[in-house]
Amino acid sequence: MSVTQQHLLDTYRALTLGEPAPPAPGTHDRRVVRERRDARRSRAGRNVLRDALSRWRRRPT
Repeated sequence: MSVTQQHLLDTYRALTLGEPAPPAPGTHDRRVVRERRDARRSRAGRNVLRDALSRWRRRPT
């Protein structure tokens, strides 16, 4: 069953049960990609900060 067929089946079921229709496939793709990119960037920045702080703590006095 293709994605389009599954979406049409889910839409039909929702209409017969009186529920709201599901979003179309691919509706939130841009948002998901943007959130993953932002999470990866923040994780990379956090590691850089953590490494800098650990080097600072290990500095001999």
